[in-house]
Amino acid sequence: MKRTEKEQLVSELTGKIKGAQALYFTDFTGLNVKRMTALRRELRKAGVEYVVIKNTLALRAVNESGLTGERLKGPTGIIVAHDALAGAKVITDFAKANDQKPVVKGGMFDGKQIDAAQVTALASMPSREQMLAELGAGLMAPLAGFAGALGGLLSMMVGAMEALRQQKEGGEGSAPSAA
Repeated sequence: MKRTEKEQLVSELTGKIKGAQALYFTDFTGLNVKRMTALRRELRKAGVEYVVIKNTLALRAVNESGLTGERLKGPTGIIVAHDALAGAKVITDFAKANDQKPVVKGGMFDGKQIDAAQVTALASMPSREQMLAELGAGLMAPLAGFAGALGGLLSMMVGAMEALRQQKEGGEGSAPSAA
């Protein structure tokens, strides 16, 4: 590969990295073409990109994007994720289904280096939509309880007023006793 082609690859990857929320480094050794294609397809569905590039060029792109990358060793694929949770979930689920391949080496999340255990922890977190739904339900529960209690008090008051009305009607309708 010529120097200009390498520079172009590095600049393209740098642009992708600058717009990403997270990067995950994987070792794709042991994945055949069929599995690699399936992995790329699943990542693409989640809005995540998978890039395979020489480690020296990848490290240069990471450093040029303003981050400080770790030294990469062995075959490395880089997952460039705009949604950190989606990328982590896809790669973790795919690895579980395919004999722990690809192996997650680590990555970067919000400019900080993370290890494979932290990537797995990110994958186990609920999605943004699910967290917002749980927050909404948590906020609605006290309001629903208050509305129920208020409804109960109103029905008790209506019942008491109805009993008072019946008592007065019963008192007026009966003949006065002779005393």
